[in-house]
Amino acid sequence: MYDYVIIGGGIAGISTAARLSHLGKVVLLEGEAQLAYHASGRSAALYEPRYGLAPVVALSMASGAFFNSVPNLLSPRGLMILAKEGEDLAFEHDIATMDMPEISVEAAREIVPVINPDVVKRAAFATHAWDIDTDLLVQTFVKEARANGAEILTKERVLAIEKTSAGWRVNTQSGEFRAAILVNAAGAWVDEIAAMAGVKPLGFQPNRRSMARIPAPGGHDVSHWPMVFGCGETWYAKPDAGALIVSPAEEHPMAPHDAFADDMVLAEGLARYEEMMTEPVTRLIANWAGLRTFSPDRVPVIGFDPAEPAFFWAAGQGGYGFQSCDAISRLIAELVAGKLSSFTPELVAALNPGRF
Repeated sequence: MYDYVIIGGGIAGISTAARLSHLGKVVLLEGEAQLAYHASGRSAALYEPRYGLAPVVALSMASGAFFNSVPNLLSPRGLMILAKEGEDLAFEHDIATMDMPEISVEAAREIVPVINPDVVKRAAFATHAWDIDTDLLVQTFVKEARANGAEILTKERVLAIEKTSAGWRVNTQSGEFRAAILVNAAGAWVDEIAAMAGVKPLGFQPNRRSMARIPAPGGHDVSHWPMVFGCGETWYAKPDAGALIVSPAEEHPMAPHDAFADDMVLAEGLARYEEMMTEPVTRLIANWAGLRTFSPDRVPVIGFDPAEPAFFWAAGQGGYGFQSCDAISRLIAELVAGKLSSFTPELVAALNPGRF
């Protein structure tokens, strides 16, 4: 008998396992053969704490001290936003939201020399964005969880969930797991897990986001380029292992599945990127997609279900799971332990599943 069974081995489940391992006996069940396989394994891996709605920003900001305490977890990246003619409102909204000073297009070209000055009319740049070593972060939490006796199991796809007098019985491909509290950290599948447990789904929506890796434009060394957004997040590009990742930044509603990129969507996004650059896209090295899952109000859902007090939601992190995971997992441990939260009552209420 476990104290906590966590369903889902993405960054939400793994960080939660680490923090709950200090409170009791934990088992984490991941259906895939490896941890962080779906959305967590396909993240742009950027820590820009000003990115997102107010509750997400608060969680991301609160995670900064932990991220900076882990050696080599963060490395400088920087962030740039570009706008064409007629995009002033979107540009000004973005730079105000993310506290980014405007710079000249000429200054932007000194940083990213392939920017097309005939198309790009405004630019902003800030240094307050960092790459996250996602593998290091995952392994840091795994190490903490296992040091406290937590079991982290892969290839354990959940087949059935039953409520018992003592808590929950979760059946997987290999056997049965019993626990007092079930933590639903199943990413795109959170509503399916809830329904399986007899808990009312909350209306989460997975959305596909596609990525393409292209060769470094014009043979440039892109390693020190910032992440670059088209204002309004119409596309983005980020250096990665000597190449460039370009995303159409689409949000296309999908059923939960092992996502893959749509060729037409990729082509449209690459065209939006290419329009603002002087170097054409000549070939793709690789492409993939992930699902960013949001609640109906696009704010994460963190807390016990109002109708089932032994069922805990850790869901709806969207595209912000890595940069908010420290704060979210600490909040989960506080709520599960029944402690007075270190977070503001307003933030806790904004995350509570009872709002739906």
